Amino acid sequence: MEYVIETNRLTKLYEGNKGCREITLQVPRGVVFGFLGPNGAGKSTFVRTLLGLIHPNSGTASLLGHPVPSIASRKKVGYLPELFRYPDWMTGRQLLDLHADLSEVPRVGRKKKISDLLEKVGLHQRGEDKIRGYSKGMQQRIGIATALISDPEVIFLDEPTSALDPIGRKEVRDMIREWREQGKTVFLNSHLLSEAETVCNHVAIINHGHLVVQGDWRQLSAVEPQVEVTVSDMDDYGWESFSGWGMKWEQIDQGEDRSTWLLTLSEEKQIPALVSALTDRGMKVYQVTPRQQSLEELFMYWVNRKENAAHVDHC
Repeated sequence: MEYVIETNRLTKLYEGNKGCREITLQVPRGVVFGFLGPNGAGKSTFVRTLLGLIHPNSGTASLLGHPVPSIASRKKVGYLPELFRYPDWMTGRQLLDLHADLSEVPRVGRKKKISDLLEKVGLHQRGEDKIRGYSKGMQQRIGIATALISDPEVIFLDEPTSALDPIGRKEVRDMIREWREQGKTVFLNSHLLSEAETVCNHVAIINHGHLVVQGDWRQLSAVEPQVEVTVSDMDDYGWESFSGWGMKWEQIDQGEDRSTWLLTLSEEKQIPALVSALTDRGMKVYQVTPRQQSLEELFMYWVNRKENAAHVDHC
C-alpha cells in the first residue's frame, strides 16, 4: 500500500506537555483520513508540524515521499487552517491570484480556474468584493478555494465546517467525496464526529496528545458487534441466562407483546447461535438487525480502552 503521509514518533510539545507526543501513523493515498479528537487534543499542532510551519521536538515525518520540513513536501499540498485570517483589503479573486503566484500556477488559464473555484465554493457573485465584507462562513469558503488553487494531491482541512451553516456543511462534504473520487487524499481534522462519519473511510483518534488507534473505521467499529433483536416475552431476568456469553443488553423499545433489545456481543459469529438459543427456549424472534456503531461510540470505546490500559500499567 502506498502512503502519502508517514510519521514516526513525531512529537511537538508546548510548555512541557501540551501538543502531540510520539505520533506514528500512515495515511494511504486516495482516502479521506479523519484525525479525530476533542478540542485541545493536539490535532492542529500535528498538522502544522507536518506542514513544516512549526518544528518538532523529536521524531520524523514524510509527506508525498519527501522529508518534513522541506519545500518539496509542500508543493502538492493544500491547507485550510482552523484559525484562518486573510488580508481584508483584498478581494476574493485577488487572494486566489496571490496564492496562485505563491503556488506557481501557470498564468495561462488561471483566470478561468479562479472563476471555477469561486463558483465551486459558492462565491462566484462575491469574487470582486473585499474580504472585509465577507462573513466568517464566506471567509471559510474562500479559504477552501485557496487550498485548492494548486490542484493539490493532499488536502489538509482543519475544522473545515466550523463557520458554515447546515447547507454549507453539506456542500463541503460533497466536495470531499468528489476529491476522493478524483484520487486526492484528504486529511480532515475534526472534533465533530458526526460530520467525519459521513465522509471518512480511515481514522486516527488522538486524545491528550497521544494516538489512541488508527485504521479503517468500519473495521475498528467491529470490535464490539451490536445487534437489535425483537423478541416476545423477554425481560432482564431472561437475558441473565445468557450471562456466560459475555454479552451486554439494553432494552430500547417495548410493545404490547414484544420488546426490542440492543445486544453487545463478544464477536459477530455469536449472532446465529443466539437466534438458535432463543428459539430453543421458546422465544418468538421477530427481527434481528446488525447495527453499525457510530463513530462517536467507536471513539469512546477506544479512548476508554486506552485509559483503562494506562491505569493498569500504572498500578
